[in-house]
Amino acid sequence: MDVNAAVAALAAIAGVCTGVIAMLAFRWSERDQARPTRTSLHTDAVLPPGVDTVLSVLRSSAVVLDESDSVVKASSAAYALGLVRGGKLAVEPMLNMARDTRRDGEIRQVELDLPRRGTGRGEALAVSARVAPLGSRLVLLLVEDLTEARRIEAVRRDFVANVSHELKTPVGALSLLSEAVMDASDDPEAVTRFAGRMQIEATRLTNLVQELIDLSRVQNDDPLEDSEPVRVDELVAEAIDRSRHTASTKQITMASGGTADLHVWGSRGQLAAALGNLVENAVNYSPARTRVGIAARRVAAPGGDLIEIAVTDQGIGISEKDRERIFERFYRVDPARSRATGGTGLGLAIVKHVAASHGGEVTVWSTEGQGSTFTLRLPEAGAARRNRGSGAEAGPDPDLDPDFDPDFDTEFGAEFGAAPGTAASASPTPPIS
Repeated sequence: MDVNAAVAALAAIAGVCTGVIAMLAFRWSERDQARPTRTSLHTDAVLPPGVDTVLSVLRSSAVVLDESDSVVKASSAAYALGLVRGGKLAVEPMLNMARDTRRDGEIRQVELDLPRRGTGRGEALAVSARVAPLGSRLVLLLVEDLTEARRIEAVRRDFVANVSHELKTPVGALSLLSEAVMDASDDPEAVTRFAGRMQIEATRLTNLVQELIDLSRVQNDDPLEDSEPVRVDELVAEAIDRSRHTASTKQITMASGGTADLHVWGSRGQLAAALGNLVENAVNYSPARTRVGIAARRVAAPGGDLIEIAVTDQGIGISEKDRERIFERFYRVDPARSRATGGTGLGLAIVKHVAASHGGEVTVWSTEGQGSTFTLRLPEAGAARRNRGSGAEAGPDPDLDPDFDPDFDTEFGAEFGAAPGTAASASPTPPIS
């Protein structure tokens, strides 16, 4: 009887202990769940209501720091710029700004040049950083990438400087020549000579202003607004007629050929100006008694057929170092020769912008002392593709120019030792407004 009582008492004590342990475990579990973990400190739950939504729509890179300088929230752009690494803000000046703002509550802003992540060229990343308090414990950092804006500003600054220089030259010459005319009023021959020089400078000034207007127009106008199917034969004939007088004076033969009845889609005025500039350059930079050829053909491409218009000359050629820069505004391979021919250095820049705005490109192949081939590639007009017959392509049009030579393009390609338009290219870029 005593043994049974002892066993019952032990069982009761064991039950009570088990219940106490279970209750303590349950309470401990609740406390552990309620305690903030390291992970929960860095989630969106600690952000004030609505902040996460606002940060997700900002264009700037956003980083939120807590009182221990740990990153609570960071946008994908902040990671892409290399601002955040390993859960920490990786830019020391920005981190110091955040600490100062947390201490005194003042909003701070600064512009910094940061090393570009992942490049070994030492290129700087220009950013504007703004730090502001967010509640009582958090700090908000907004970073704006200014690299592209600074590049565009530099281009504009250089453009204004170049325009000022180019305008100053003929204006200064006209001023000096007018004084010379006044001083030589008693010498009719001198007056005639100075007046002729004034006409040359006035023509150069007029051409420069007109090309500046043309460049501004092709940069700002959308060619698709007034686009239409344009016959390539007509563009070639117009370009040849534009330079016929200069070519005749230098005894330069101009020949055209290739595939007839091709069409491109775009602004007729811009396309005519672009091709006219290429032909005019070919004539101006070619020696006397040489040949300039214009050939058009259709080439297959993954996104649709392209129309290639190649302008080939036997001129002075372009060196390899100059080929990469000839499409820049006001860049001249031979400044002295450009002044002699009245060149402004804007013709090829206009060609590049016209090609890019029409969804095409312009490329150049050249060898010093042998000549150059500029190739304008443009998408073929859709209507022309639909109306094209299934038979063989039409042959060249001998009525386009009396000096037509069907073997001219092939002959020049063999002589230069390379396919025209394959050595260098001007890739299409967003007009700069």
